[in-house]
Amino acid sequence: MYKVLLADDELLDLEGMKRFIPWSDLGLQVVGAVNNGFAACEVMEREPVDILVTDVNMPNMSGLELARIAIEKKPEVRVIFVSGYQDFNYVKQALSLKACSYVLKPMEDDELISSLRRITEELAEEERRKAAEKQYLHLKPMAKNDFLVRLLEGELALAKAEEFGELAASFGMDRLSAPLQAAVLEIDDLKWLQPGNAEAALHHLEMSLTQINEVLLGYGFTHSCKLSRQRIGILLHGERLRACVDELCGAVDAKASLSLTIGLGQQVPDLSRIHESYRQALEALEGKMFFGRGQVIKYEDVQQAPELSDARTLDLRLDALFKAMANYDLVLIHDEIENLFKSVSSLRSKFTIYNLAMYIVFKLDHYLHALDEDLFEMLGMELHSLDVVLQFEMVGDIRSWLVRKVFEISEIMRIKANSKNSRLIREILKTMRERMQENLTLKDIAEQFSFSPNYLGHLFKEEVGKSFSETLIGMRMERARELLKNPSLKIYEVADQVGYRYIPYFSRQFKETFGMTPMECRKRE
Repeated sequence: MYKVLLADDELLDLEGMKRFIPWSDLGLQVVGAVNNGFAACEVMEREPVDILVTDVNMPNMSGLELARIAIEKKPEVRVIFVSGYQDFNYVKQALSLKACSYVLKPMEDDELISSLRRITEELAEEERRKAAEKQYLHLKPMAKNDFLVRLLEGELALAKAEEFGELAASFGMDRLSAPLQAAVLEIDDLKWLQPGNAEAALHHLEMSLTQINEVLLGYGFTHSCKLSRQRIGILLHGERLRACVDELCGAVDAKASLSLTIGLGQQVPDLSRIHESYRQALEALEGKMFFGRGQVIKYEDVQQAPELSDARTLDLRLDALFKAMANYDLVLIHDEIENLFKSVSSLRSKFTIYNLAMYIVFKLDHYLHALDEDLFEMLGMELHSLDVVLQFEMVGDIRSWLVRKVFEISEIMRIKANSKNSRLIREILKTMRERMQENLTLKDIAEQFSFSPNYLGHLFKEEVGKSFSETLIGMRMERARELLKNPSLKIYEVADQVGYRYIPYFSRQFKETFGMTPMECRKRE
């Protein structure tokens, strides 16, 4: 309810307004009814008054003086003057104070009610307007983030020039000085910042992103967007800003105490081609395995590195290795690791070999993650334990170390596969894969296998290590990535086949899982 203050030195008129105006029906509450201006000021000190109804001519302090004081305290207060005087001078002063109404005595209740109703409608409309503005200010950063992501990923490349221009102008990007460049910032080793404590790691991540944004703003990078949990995209413009990129890594390290690698695309002449620079920035970032962390990697540098072309054969070899692990084929595991190192025989730098070993470990963890396993939990080690690789003097030592670790993991997987309840869980996992296109719930599975949802949910998490919903999402995302390799399938058809009817939600879920949109994933395949 809006709060009303009544001030009139004529007690009968004051009492009449209190008793005969249906305040509650109008959505109003009388917080004070006083017979002089000083008493009215005391009420205003205690209560946030929305509407002041005051007589114009009161002794000691006139209604006009009272209104001025009220407006100074709260500029948006509405004022209704009531008066037995028709003198134009009073009316003129009332108008100068932007009075909402000037009601003559003896007044009709309907006239005052009409004025009050009009004011409450104005106040309600003002509240709606402020709420809309607040909502807009709240949503604008998210809208800008979405626009930048779509811009960088090339989704707006075919938009009409007029529509594109309006969108760019709404976010202050219509007059950026050319040439333009895209950069992608990646938090190094994000997943292992706080191993063993996912909640703490997530909190650390959110704090880190906030601190990174503060550094970006400090350097004048006003056009940035969150690409994934560990990546931020930046639109660079002007020579001064590009010159700051080299300093950015050190500034973030000092502010957020973490390592940051930046992939930098080439210059383009305008916004309509910024997606080309973005793709180059992503490709540059992939060179981190060979160039190392905590630095700026330019697209030109990656293109000139001969060893990267050899490294692109790694994924095929890794797939063969993971298959051997699943079958507990120790001989084939050994042979595939040998093949991995042979496939990159042109690598000569010890540090590059170290990066290769780390890459294999991280891809292995990604594979295990899809099976709801945790690499470091299985081996009882943390990320810093991998520094042992740096102590090896020979490539053969690194290769032998990897063979032993992969043997351990394969053995653990075999034991788990034969553990108690594993047959039931395997059947459930099989059903989940077969029915992932449906709106599948834990309750559905529980009914099919004659368990209560609570008990089955507890058993499932105990055996698998993750909840039913987390496992189902992982399955769906892995299946979606496989389906995206088929160019004849539209993205919305892929989403439908893995159980998603709302494309934006599917796209966000995919990006959260793989750090890229379905469209970007398809272009990489």
